[in-house]
Amino acid sequence: MYQESDLLPISALQHIIFCERQCALIHIERQWAENRLTAEGQILHEKTDKEGGESRGNLRIARALYIHNFELGLYGKADVVEFHKGSSGVVLPNVEGLWKPFPVEYKRGKPKADCCDEVQLCAQALCLEEMLCTSIQEGALFYGTPRRRTAVQFDGTLRSATKAAAEKLHTLITNGITPPAVYVKKCDNCSLIELCMPKMKKIKKADAYINTFIAGLNEDTL
Repeated sequence: MYQESDLLPISALQHIIFCERQCALIHIERQWAENRLTAEGQILHEKTDKEGGESRGNLRIARALYIHNFELGLYGKADVVEFHKGSSGVVLPNVEGLWKPFPVEYKRGKPKADCCDEVQLCAQALCLEEMLCTSIQEGALFYGTPRRRTAVQFDGTLRSATKAAAEKLHTLITNGITPPAVYVKKCDNCSLIELCMPKMKKIKKADAYINTFIAGLNEDTL
């Protein structure tokens, strides 16, 4: 079990899955840069970032809900958590009946090729499970481009991937070492590409650079 001071943001799971170097630049070196994609994501979250909730019959909605999980060492804020009234679930303060939690995460664009969105949503579910002492089997991702929900099942495979990502994140942050840059096609969509410079050729050893520089000076003096 992690201590409160050891908790890392759930959002970092997306970064560690997308690129370990990107994750280190953001969460170790504290570097950040905006691009069109990140700006669109912020606009999409403006409504859900407003704390509060509402009630619609057998549905209660909580927005910007702060969550944590000490077993995985994670904390964050869930965009939306719906509570559906039914025959099983959790007890809510000053509300009759049982309510089943259903996390919903809002994303710009469309579903991604990797599992980073599903892992982030699953991490939210695991936080809610620990906090509410319940079991959550399903949630949803709402994408801005198709403007519809994609159901996500929190099965054993996704739960294992989420726990593995959390462990990998803690190892990276604890070691405090930023991995070297390696260019791949997805780098073009990264807001940190100008900071990361994955296409720049690195001189492997400093002494090789110095020797080359000195050799150039000697040639100029001849």
